[in-house]
Amino acid sequence: MTDRTSVEESLREGGLLRDGPHSLLPEPRFSPVQVPIASVDDHFVEPRNLFLNHMSKRFGDRIPRVIENEDGVELWQFEDVLEPNRTMVVSVVGRPRNEWTLAPVRFDEMRPGSYDPKARLSDMDLAGVSVSMCFPSSIFGFAGQRFFRIRDRELGFAAFRAYNDWVIDEWVATDPRRFIAQQVMWFPDPNVAAEEIRANATRGFRSVAFSENPEALGFPSLYTDHWDPFFRACSETGTVIDLHVGSSSKVSRPSSESGSDVSLALFPVNAMLASVDWVYARVPVRFPDLKIVFSESGISWVPTIQERLRRNVRMSEVEGSTWREAEGPDEVFKRAFWFTSIEDPSGIDNRHLIGVDRIMLEVDYPHADSSWPDTQEIVAGEIAHLPDEDRERIAYKNACGVYGLSIESVEQVSSQLAVGSLT
Repeated sequence: MTDRTSVEESLREGGLLRDGPHSLLPEPRFSPVQVPIASVDDHFVEPRNLFLNHMSKRFGDRIPRVIENEDGVELWQFEDVLEPNRTMVVSVVGRPRNEWTLAPVRFDEMRPGSYDPKARLSDMDLAGVSVSMCFPSSIFGFAGQRFFRIRDRELGFAAFRAYNDWVIDEWVATDPRRFIAQQVMWFPDPNVAAEEIRANATRGFRSVAFSENPEALGFPSLYTDHWDPFFRACSETGTVIDLHVGSSSKVSRPSSESGSDVSLALFPVNAMLASVDWVYARVPVRFPDLKIVFSESGISWVPTIQERLRRNVRMSEVEGSTWREAEGPDEVFKRAFWFTSIEDPSGIDNRHLIGVDRIMLEVDYPHADSSWPDTQEIVAGEIAHLPDEDRERIAYKNACGVYGLSIESVEQVSSQLAVGSLT
């Protein structure tokens, strides 16, 4: 007979049992605004009714939805797959640190800014954040991997489209001045993905979340021409390609027993691997107008890769070298990529090696490493000592240039935040 305790532990590990207290801290104080901030890496927690509001009723009870089990756990249902929102990987803002666990969390136990755009604007106000761009939650995959994993391809495609409709028609529409519209990608067919990119560009989408390594998701690698229709559409429409660490559904773990602390410490390594792969796959060579952003990548590692690529140029005649382009790999790297920072003091000190025009900020709300609600103070601690031009570029002007935002609008929002006249 199976021990009852082991059954409960198994259910709890699977996210099917509630565990421990669930509480929210008191409201934080408003942060004095010292500089406009554009965050180009935040996240949603997708609301319960997302698909019910945006998918045809003909799909009936196959529409992805949130259900509740007898223990009070809320679970996303995708066909016969059940997934709980877990506190530590979905939303910890406003929660006591001793409650930062992998236990399932209900929507009414999260800070509403996690899933409600009006509440998110209020939380941005509290932290002095002028502009935000959001990625999906881990439930849906940082590049929308969930949708191609739905076995019924028609259902998966309809859910994919519904997701992007929700992003532009509900989330971004709440305040288009302050939310950057980012879509998710349709992986199964790059020609269909290209059609979606072109159509969505006319709707106001400025970027697309793609995978840093699609081969790890079971698709052809970047070294083939498989993805060229998608890349061409992004290039022609000016759609930025955002590569969030973990968007291949993998992060670096040196050994089979490496824990989460190890993978978190090595987050920048994922971007190091991916950036060199994208260069040598010649994606930015074939499509020189592409703008490619490494999200949640950090920046301190960038000079190391630049040095290694320059060294590769010196060794370009060795047997096995495949680089024969007019531009060196180091030159392609410096031209094609932008990077995001949340806490990189050594990277800020080396900003001129990285390129002052290549660095943007992230808040990563509502995740565990988010600077919220102390974003203004934390950012000031890293960049207040910089010359005005460098500080403004990193805080918001680079993001405006990459994503086609109005500098004047961002500055105006920041001025209004400083006097408390927004939400």
